[in-house]
Amino acid sequence: MLIGIIGGTGLGDALARQPRTKRLDVDTPFGPPSGPLLRGELEGVEVVFLNRHGTGHTLSPTVVPYRANIFALKATGVTHVIASGAVGSLRDEISPADLVICDQVIDRTSRRDKTFFDRGLAAHVEMADPFCPRLRRILLDSASDVTARVHDGATYVVMEGPQFSTRAESHMHRQLGGDLIGMTCMPEAKLAREAEMCYALVALATDYDCWRPHGARDKRALLEEIIGHLKQATDHAIALIRAAVRRMGAHPPAACPCQSALELALWTDQAHVSPVTVTRLKPIIGRYFAEPAG
Repeated sequence: MLIGIIGGTGLGDALARQPRTKRLDVDTPFGPPSGPLLRGELEGVEVVFLNRHGTGHTLSPTVVPYRANIFALKATGVTHVIASGAVGSLRDEISPADLVICDQVIDRTSRRDKTFFDRGLAAHVEMADPFCPRLRRILLDSASDVTARVHDGATYVVMEGPQFSTRAESHMHRQLGGDLIGMTCMPEAKLAREAEMCYALVALATDYDCWRPHGARDKRALLEEIIGHLKQATDHAIALIRAAVRRMGAHPPAACPCQSALELALWTDQAHVSPVTVTRLKPIIGRYFAEPAG
């Protein structure tokens, strides 16, 4: 078991302060990841951290190299991914600074590369449950170790961005059944499933999006309030992820269906898959193909 953590600067700073942290520069067929991977220990368990938006938050959600990020984690040996991300709440009951362990997604993105299997090989993985149920259970069981309010289940609507929603869009997302609105969960979860890694998300609620009136408050004061909620939620998320990692270290999770997601998903006749494709995707598909000759 090797745990990958995808998050933002706060979590990265916490990990970077751990002793014996090693920087890994990983190249992939899909270009470089968002930044270097940090491999070290958290709660006595070996983990690999990746900052999704790059050092200094320089990458907009649309241009995050999702394929390179997931491929790099897989190539490093990661088996389980715990991701975090800021979201807006579409429900009164999910308050700013709450944490949510999502269980469903509505993907409304349109400008992102969403699969490793774009050429040379066709694969169709199951995505009915986009988050690993077993990894979700570990996060939920760890909620008793933190002071934050942690919600079990929610539908995350993923918009393209980088602009926020119009008020009409925000109301539409509520009518679609969305509970949260954000920009980064997809295609990250889809790619993790293709890479046969367990993936779960800790969503950090920062505000109520624009469906709910903010009153006559000054915009600068409102922004400061949202940033305050994000900092509070980040502190809570770090505590929850630490507790989950500690729990996984004490009781390593059993093998999961996520880790064999490609078993029935590779539809191309192997005789028509070129050695170049097998070599290119080896960390992901290598166990299903014989080593290319030569």
